Amino acid sequence: MRSTAVRRAALAASAATLVLLATACGGSSDDGDKGGDKGAAGATASAEPAAAEALSAAELEKAALTEKDVDNGRVDKITGADDIKKGQVKAEDAACTPLALVQTSAAQGDPAATVKRMWTEEGKKASESDAMSEEAMLESLDLDKVFVTLASYEDGGAETVLEDTRTAVEKCAGGFTFTAAGEKAETLKVVSTKAPEGADEAVAMTLTIKGDGSDTWLMKAVVARKGATVASFSVLNLAAAASGKDFEFPTHIVDTQLGKL
Repeated sequence: MRSTAVRRAALAASAATLVLLATACGGSSDDGDKGGDKGAAGATASAEPAAAEALSAAELEKAALTEKDVDNGRVDKITGADDIKKGQVKAEDAACTPLALVQTSAAQGDPAATVKRMWTEEGKKASESDAMSEEAMLESLDLDKVFVTLASYEDGGAETVLEDTRTAVEKCAGGFTFTAAGEKAETLKVVSTKAPEGADEAVAMTLTIKGDGSDTWLMKAVVARKGATVASFSVLNLAAAASGKDFEFPTHIVDTQLGKL
């Protein structure tokens, strides 16, 4: 019989599938031009408002993360039923809606165009001798999943998204409840963290999510604006979800994606 830790990992993966779109695979693999440097990430960085025009859907597709941009892992498009829209997400406290949208990779506001990607880190493969051990199973779950939503806006919409997100982090620090695609989820705490460089302004946060019973697990997110485009990143580590412990934010994914905008 599996241990509590392994059971928690399975439950966390299930919850992520329902609420955070953390499917093991799904969508089509996306390739493109090689690029991107690794660097910093993670309260709020800001700069002057942008005067850039909203990128078209084709331009966002060209700027989106691809497998050729990353050192390892898989990049998939988020499509179909996995592509949760704003209308499918409702927070009990409307002030917390921006954070619920970030958690579900749904674009905020009224974007002119949107594209979504999911990067899944390549996990460690267990040898045949220890493939069934608890330790090996948990080690194989020590991988990050990053959900990236790119959305372009007209008439200052991108700046409004960052302002709304920043306000929500402050107002909803004590937690909130929301429903996404018919599934209820509860966030117990929201903590502002260091925002990444490379954007005109950005907001970063760590969210404590309620799991099964008394279990909790962490999700990390960044919402960054570059010109009239907003890039939202929500990150889950399945091993950390199983243990309830913290994990390191994969800063290189944010740096690479922002570098392409």
